[in-house]
Amino acid sequence: MPHPESAAAAAGSAAAAGSAAASAAAVAAELRTATGKLTRRVKLEDQMPLGQVAVLGALDRSGAMTTSDLAADQRVRPQSMARAVGLLMDQGLITRRAHPTDGRKTLLELSTAGQALLEEERGRRTDWLARAIESELTAEERELLSRAIGLVERLAAH
Repeated sequence: MPHPESAAAAAGSAAAAGSAAASAAAVAAELRTATGKLTRRVKLEDQMPLGQVAVLGALDRSGAMTTSDLAADQRVRPQSMARAVGLLMDQGLITRRAHPTDGRKTLLELSTAGQALLEEERGRRTDWLARAIESELTAEERELLSRAIGLVERLAAH
């Protein structure tokens, strides 16, 4: 037969766990909303269409990819990606080369101009964010934000 004290302790632990889970859920919802708003605002600094920047970014992060791989990565139809790839090729921002093991495929990669343009876009985003941090946050808040980056990185890696 369980002791009344252990039953009360178990109930208290369950309530605390439930409260912690609710708190984690609330923090998660607020973090998701805030990061979404921040991401959308930062992307307003881009001077080229978002889809094109996303393709250049994917090629920068992942290296050479096929059009099909890019479509899957960006969660768009291959036909839509083919149009985006055509526009980027016309602008000289990406290049094609033969696939090393499958002669039926071609790989797309960033050109030197594409890399430079992507760095410009990222620079504009970073500059806007730095100005916002300087103008909106106190020194103490900037320090707190700096420390929180590691936590967000850990969550992203989970």
